[in-house]
Amino acid sequence: MTGVAGRIGSVTASRLKEAGFSVAGLDRRRPEGPVGDLLDEVIVGSASDASIVQRSVSGKDAVVHLAAIPSPEGREPTEVFSNNVETTFNVLHAAASAGAKAAVIASSICALGLVYAPEPLHPDYAPIDEQHPLRPADPYGLSKHCDELTAGMISRRFAMTVLAYRFPFTNSAQQIAARSEANRAQPADAARELWAYLDVRDAAEACLLGVSAGLEGRLSGHHVLNVVAEDALVDEPLGDLVHRFHPDTVLRRELGARSCAYDTSAARRLLGFSATHLRP
Repeated sequence: MTGVAGRIGSVTASRLKEAGFSVAGLDRRRPEGPVGDLLDEVIVGSASDASIVQRSVSGKDAVVHLAAIPSPEGREPTEVFSNNVETTFNVLHAAASAGAKAAVIASSICALGLVYAPEPLHPDYAPIDEQHPLRPADPYGLSKHCDELTAGMISRRFAMTVLAYRFPFTNSAQQIAARSEANRAQPADAARELWAYLDVRDAAEACLLGVSAGLEGRLSGHHVLNVVAEDALVDEPLGDLVHRFHPDTVLRRELGARSCAYDTSAARRLLGFSATHLRP
């Protein structure tokens, strides 16, 4: 697993260990606390270093790639794009070449282009499924779009199962509750994200389900999936908010209170995944 010291990575490592997997972690910094103690192997280094990645994935059955610069803010655009695209290619190519059978990578709803667009951008329709056009106009969203394309290429070339998860705002229950309170007071602040979220524990469960499905042969090929909680950070009927902030967006079904503006049916159908840690 790359990014094992991160917010999602540390919880995912714990969940995989709990499920009986041996877990090796690669990160720029040595994980501290409980996650550092439970790992079977720790490699300190960058996923942009091909030689370190090759050593890390040797003999591994699956890879979970979570390492990335998580936004275009505060970094040079070339650094954001090149780091994210290079590390994803390094990890997937090395793992597939070494004989791994399955991979899960972190994509993002930012691949759609809505979140960091220089001018307000509106979805064509909602709920947004995985076939919605991608229009990134920032280096982070573009990097995630490229990561998904890389995942498809690796899967075709090596016949490895590769799942790319489009995560929304993903955090602890405490941080989600705080963000929900803020968004209920000022819904405009999260209109670009369509008020989506995911608890890190659900992200970890999705990673476990993806790895297991690939290793057990229940899922093959390349799949991009919305991995999002099936409600929203606001209490107001979601359809009303979509009409207010995205007036030209077509609603494909009624979106009431605690609805989700992303279609999560593919993750439910292919993985049996539904988020269970929902905001109060």
